[in-house]
Amino acid sequence: PVPRAELLAGVAGKRGLLCLLSDRIDREVLEAAGPGLKVISTMSVGFDHLALEEIKKRGIRVGYTPDVLTDATAELSVALLLAACRRLPEAVEQVKNGGWTTWKPLWMCGYGLSGSTVGIIGLGRIGQAVARRLKPFGVKKFLYTSSRPKPESAAEFEAEFVPLTRLAEESDFVVVTCALTPATQGMCNKDFFGRMKTTSVFINTSRGDVVNQEDLYDALAHGQIAAAGLDVTTPEPLPTDHPLLSLKNCVILPHVGSATYATRSTMAVLAANNLLCGLRGEPMPHELLL
Repeated sequence: PVPRAELLAGVAGKRGLLCLLSDRIDREVLEAAGPGLKVISTMSVGFDHLALEEIKKRGIRVGYTPDVLTDATAELSVALLLAACRRLPEAVEQVKNGGWTTWKPLWMCGYGLSGSTVGIIGLGRIGQAVARRLKPFGVKKFLYTSSRPKPESAAEFEAEFVPLTRLAEESDFVVVTCALTPATQGMCNKDFFGRMKTTSVFINTSRGDVVNQEDLYDALAHGQIAAAGLDVTTPEPLPTDHPLLSLKNCVILPHVGSATYATRSTMAVLAANNLLCGLRGEPMPHELLL
């Protein structure tokens, strides 16, 4: 990220701002920019780093980059799910440290997708793309929870709209792909993990703040749930001495959901085009309507 002092100095008097999700665009930045700032373009699908109320008040237009990272993030979500449920990082470590001695019936056993129930929190573009990829693995049933029922989207997977509590209780795999909002902040907490099966696997590729990490640690450490896979944490980067990193049954990635060369290139071009169209007073390819 641009150092804070540099950002505040550089934005003064500018008409447009191109930022990343690692840049906190708050009232301080908007005041430093002054009344001339007309457009903010973020190279991200998430916008929880933007002070939207302040931006709306000032009549500033916002561009973002949805759709283009859907496939890459969905692929990563499935990879993370498989890595966690089949204990892949743990198995690699056993090969490297000499733990692999002979074949044993229950050694390195995990959990499979065939015949399972998958619960998806947030059946938006990414949630649907994850379900689409998991279906051929032989998933028996899809459950979902969202801000509202989405019968058209759910029909493809015959997914059932259920309360969060029921999703937690019945799912063998929980995949979080919702946006971070006041309603979803801290949603996956002690009560939620307490309702999950002891054989369940929890995956989060949305935003770290959707999860209470202390509660997740307790659930994993005490065998309340089987495993977890996170591509997002609070904070980012996660300190190397964080308790979650001491657990064998927790796979943590450094927020690489959209990290394919093609996706990042497309995101960059879209962010630039959003900015240019905004400066010209034209419709943006992808505008966040405030």
